[in-house]
Amino acid sequence: MQINQNYLALQDSYLFSTIAKKVSAYKAEYPDKKVISLGIGDVTLPLVPAVTSAMQKAVAEMGQAETFRGYGEEQGYLFLREAIQKYYAGKNISLELQEIFISDGAKSDLGNILDIFSTDNTVLIPDPVYPVYVDTNIMAGRKIVYINGNSENGFLPMPDFSVHSDIIYICSPNNPTGAVYNAEQLKVWVDYALEHKAVILFDSAYEIFIQDSSLPTSIYEIEGAKKCVIEFCSLSKTAGFTGTRCGYTIVPLELMHENISLNRLWLRRQTTKFNGVPYIIQRGAEAVFSDEGLVQIKSNIAYYQENARILAATLDELGIWFTGGTNSPYLWLKCPNNLSSWEFFDKLLHEHNLSGTPGVGFGTNGEGFFRLTAFGSRENIIEATNRLKELK
Repeated sequence: MQINQNYLALQDSYLFSTIAKKVSAYKAEYPDKKVISLGIGDVTLPLVPAVTSAMQKAVAEMGQAETFRGYGEEQGYLFLREAIQKYYAGKNISLELQEIFISDGAKSDLGNILDIFSTDNTVLIPDPVYPVYVDTNIMAGRKIVYINGNSENGFLPMPDFSVHSDIIYICSPNNPTGAVYNAEQLKVWVDYALEHKAVILFDSAYEIFIQDSSLPTSIYEIEGAKKCVIEFCSLSKTAGFTGTRCGYTIVPLELMHENISLNRLWLRRQTTKFNGVPYIIQRGAEAVFSDEGLVQIKSNIAYYQENARILAATLDELGIWFTGGTNSPYLWLKCPNNLSSWEFFDKLLHEHNLSGTPGVGFGTNGEGFFRLTAFGSRENIIEATNRLKELK
């Protein structure tokens, strides 16, 4: 027996596990202190009534022989794929039903999609970046090339056409930086992918936070994207499904490599390794895309956006440089007084009882930066801003 040696190249501990251990140790030492978390991107508002009502109805159906469901349709139930198809039609994007795959979340699919690609491929990943993009490729032993995001380019790096890559990760609105690519910038990325015969893995998990109508909420708004992009989206942030688990992946039929359909390969992978999302969850997800559901979840999104506005106003008042916070639930700030990311983490925790996410955990270019999240109660956000104003 031999183990996968690539796992030994991973960092010993996942970023958010390290944060959780540090915060837990502090709370154990100072049990009287109230620590407010502005760190992990977990939602706090409950599922909306349209969703819970649909799930309760589905539970009742599962308790009756006449309406009980066993194994579901391989790509997801037709009713949910039709709801997503209609949602994209509202963006003037036409999708075939067989291009839509229901999953238990974008994180799973972003890692699992690599099954259909050779380990000989070179992967292009922005730095800083959400850790799963890097770690899943390290696990497979692929060569990774990084492209630098920094304050000079607003953490929106653009491709160098002289550098070849086969698989490209793009997240917009970005996690962790909150930065958003415009249509012209995404067109450059699509052109790069087409020229290099590469595929873009586009993470649109935070698309619903985009309020600027000039910014794309799907890369398929860009000409040529269906020939080179797989788009991933999750209901975790869209509709509070972090503990419920549902998302979807779009693999266009136009996406071919050497006359081989990537859609067909992904279908084969999923039908072999994945048994689908529970019927009850898919009924709740269907309700997300109903007229009533969209109104209700957009109300929740507006709540988080106001939280972000409050945090952004505080950072402006303190004269701290940051991106995000407008079309994203994340604010990416420059650590004051030239502190390192972990030094600023410790300062916030020990002096102000606040927890956030050190930027260096997202890559080398994240050193000296820090991520705050707007997912929280209004009471905690206001209290957190009051504590931030005490920074020295």
